[in-house]
Amino acid sequence: MPHDQTNPIDWRASADCLVSKGVEGRAFIDGRYRAAVSGKIFKAISPVDGRMLAEIAAGDASDVDLAVAAARRAFEDGRWSGLSPARRKTTLLAFANLILDHRDELALLETLDMGKPISDSLVIDVGATARCFMWFAEAIDKIYGEVAPTAVDVRATITREPLGVVAAVVPWNFPMIMAAWKLAPALASGNSVILKPAEQSTLTALRLAALAQQAGLPDGVLNVVPGAGISAGRAIGIHPDIDGVFFTGSTEVGKYFLQYSGQSNLKKVGLECGGKSAHIILDDCGNLDVAADTAAGAIFFNQGEMCTAGSRLIVHEAVKDRVLDRIVSGMDAYRPGDPLDPATRMGALVDEEHTGRVLDYIGVAQSEGARLVRGGRRVRQDSGGCYVEPTVFDDVHNSMRIAREEIFGPVLSVITVKSAEEAVAIANDSIYGLAAAVWSDNVNTIHRVARSLRAGMVYMNCYDADDITVPFGGYKQSGIGRDKSLHAFDKYTELKTSWMQLR
Repeated sequence: MPHDQTNPIDWRASADCLVSKGVEGRAFIDGRYRAAVSGKIFKAISPVDGRMLAEIAAGDASDVDLAVAAARRAFEDGRWSGLSPARRKTTLLAFANLILDHRDELALLETLDMGKPISDSLVIDVGATARCFMWFAEAIDKIYGEVAPTAVDVRATITREPLGVVAAVVPWNFPMIMAAWKLAPALASGNSVILKPAEQSTLTALRLAALAQQAGLPDGVLNVVPGAGISAGRAIGIHPDIDGVFFTGSTEVGKYFLQYSGQSNLKKVGLECGGKSAHIILDDCGNLDVAADTAAGAIFFNQGEMCTAGSRLIVHEAVKDRVLDRIVSGMDAYRPGDPLDPATRMGALVDEEHTGRVLDYIGVAQSEGARLVRGGRRVRQDSGGCYVEPTVFDDVHNSMRIAREEIFGPVLSVITVKSAEEAVAIANDSIYGLAAAVWSDNVNTIHRVARSLRAGMVYMNCYDADDITVPFGGYKQSGIGRDKSLHAFDKYTELKTSWMQLR
């Protein structure tokens, strides 16, 4: 049912009730839930408090084969691909409305599964997921073909056709939103899809599949195969009957999908990979308090588990102390708390393994000579969950590992510079190029710096500003292709030229 704003929810009690009733963990293939062919499972353990949420089907190549066969049948017989864009729009809009109708359940599953605050899951994740499906649903019957400017005795048209059977492999940090960014344009275009959620956060993907079916999506058009990357993910990458794989996750794994494509059928590959985003604050920034508060949010929001996290704060020496003092004084607002408390702003890291990884990087930073200003400890251990304090390091050099490698946690590296030119040079000295930001009140400086930054998204006097109408993706080893906006259709469609010689 829709969320009742006048009746606050006891999220802890709701979590207990949801888990006690049983959470679906089986794969969703050809319109029904089913156990993995092997019968194997893995356990979904909540990073909130360590409780077991569900037994998840451990899919592998056999399950991928079943899902691909179902998707291929659905695509070839036209039960979805053969519908008019207007009819596909109607179904996807119904799906989006069902997402909103089940917002409380979906938000709770998201928070329990990966640890983010319930307020973020409810307001940000569920809302953005529904809006994404609505936007692409409304867009698809407004995409026109082209008539080429050929000679008068030729009629040449250029039309978009669905790619066919595509796979979406999504990460654990924004499970619903990342799935929507791929599913919405892929389904709107008429493709059949296999969704492989991250093994750390599978629950909302499996629930969305049932809601899509309830909305009228035909069997076989959307299949969800959970499982480990080495088994289910690799099987997707090398499958000869998948026409495209679209991945969000680490650069390391993204490179595997490029290799899998070359080893199999040269399937189309789209990648949104890692980042080590530079957040530049120059000495002519007029509102340093806003800049500093934004810089804190850019790294501590979602526990720092963001590919766009502003993890490198590159700040001019003339204002560095004021900016750093402001960030440190505001860190109490990001003290890790119970993710099921609506007042909590920072929740749990996704699991024990990742928590250990973040703590290891904090140790590496200290061994390399970075100065720990605040944070750096694991906290709330009596909860049974995975919590790390927001952490700030000063005296960081761009050659240090914490300035070069993606930590994917609430760890900020402060790098001091003497000029805008030095800031740009350091910002661009990275294998990544996903996002960057610059703060300046000089219109010439801010545009010159923005133009010089080698990143797919550059924020000016803001950070992580977002809208479905603009593309999302990066330069260099941050990926290939773009999510969101009309540009997303380029990944999920083929361009066909039809040439007619006129008499």
